[in-house]
Amino acid sequence: MKVLVANRGEIAVRVLRACRDLGLPSVAVYSEADEQALHTRCADEALPIGPTPASESYLNIPKVLEAAKRCGADAIHPGYGFLSENADFAQAIEDAGMVFIGPRPETLARSGDKLAARRIAREAGLPVLPGADDCLPERLSPDCGTGVEFPVLVKAAAGGGGRGIRLVERAEDLPGMVALARREAEAAFGDGSVYLEPLVAHARHIEVQILGDGVGRTLCLGERECSIQRRRQKLIEESPAPGLTSSQRTFLFDAAGRLGRALGYRSLGTVEFLMSPNGEFHFIEINPRIQVEHPVTELVTGKDLVQEQLSLAAGRSLHYGQDAVTVRGAAVEARVIAEDPESNFMPTTGEITYLKEPGGPGIRVDSALYQGMQVTSDYDSLLAKVIAWGETRHQAVQRLGRALQEFQVGGVVTDLAFLRRILVSDPFLAGQVTTTFLDGFEVGPVEHRPGLARDIAAATAYLVHLQRAGQMATVGGGGAGAWRTTAWREQM
Repeated sequence: MKVLVANRGEIAVRVLRACRDLGLPSVAVYSEADEQALHTRCADEALPIGPTPASESYLNIPKVLEAAKRCGADAIHPGYGFLSENADFAQAIEDAGMVFIGPRPETLARSGDKLAARRIAREAGLPVLPGADDCLPERLSPDCGTGVEFPVLVKAAAGGGGRGIRLVERAEDLPGMVALARREAEAAFGDGSVYLEPLVAHARHIEVQILGDGVGRTLCLGERECSIQRRRQKLIEESPAPGLTSSQRTFLFDAAGRLGRALGYRSLGTVEFLMSPNGEFHFIEINPRIQVEHPVTELVTGKDLVQEQLSLAAGRSLHYGQDAVTVRGAAVEARVIAEDPESNFMPTTGEITYLKEPGGPGIRVDSALYQGMQVTSDYDSLLAKVIAWGETRHQAVQRLGRALQEFQVGGVVTDLAFLRRILVSDPFLAGQVTTTFLDGFEVGPVEHRPGLARDIAAATAYLVHLQRAGQMATVGGGGAGAWRTTAWREQM
């Protein structure tokens, strides 16, 4: 089976590596801006599909299909974002005699549309948030906010990943926020349809990973805690979710399994819930694709989720049952993003002038970074994901903190320092965060605390004193030869 990956960035690299592990020939596609991108070098072949704007390349169905036909691909993997939840794209692939590596087109039409998924979930007996199962009209009436209980969320009916979501506090703000959500959804998914969803205050965001064979078997591969979000986009995810009871997990897995069976689900999917402060769960959506945060599930279950997708697409059935799914240890993921936390999280651009990715026991890095790479504003600002596994949650968090300290990116401002602050905060360490945790979180990094310059000056003066006193031999052990003195002076 020859696989074309219709995506870019770290997820394209991730899928292409899975293809290579399985011995499957692979093809990358790229826009003009991505001609030198890392994913083009991870594939056996790479084909151009158009200009830089996603609407003219990665979101252009005819161009993607033409590339697949040109290279003789048997299957197309959509990654996440772009066309991954587009039922028309999946159907066009099937009509062309190729395999869509994901749910069937009819499943995408039912689950990729968030409103259709709500109706199906309600029929399957899942607890669904109240509200109309209809999109907002293109032209809003002057009294569109009448009868709406604020605050409320405006959400894109297609796609996911936090795109096309806006919080509306007052009725007079509704038209403007709807317009913003529509534009973002149209740019990200090619569909500007939006709807309203009640806001659950101080909720936790918990999702269940499902895997179905399309003929009735649906497995649950654990749950993930995704409550640390900024502007409705996840920043840190972990598995398992801290503090859940066995009965709560049983409820979640039973609900997710019922929905998967109701959809006749094939491939990977994520059933997402909000958990209110009183412990009640509310279904919000199902994401019919691989998730950005899938590595934490892979690390605790030992299952390669991309290989599972490829295997099912090749016509193989699931070779194990629910009893074979066990969770060992804990895993935490942090998203390294090209944005400046001290400038209201404005996206940043530039050339990667220096790069040192972390390593060591329990550390995994998913990225498409390389030194000399140009970070532009053309696509999503996600640069990399750092994932840590440990026998316990404490060990995983400690390892992730160390890895984020090691991660060095030159030339572009990132959120690394901000992520480190979150990891050492008391609510996070206690596993007591909600989706609004970051709303009042202090942005300034630890490195900018008052007195730091004074401490550095004092430490420098002390080292100089040691050198003058001839005591440098005791610093770090060993003798103080010329090479040591020279190296020390260069570092100072």
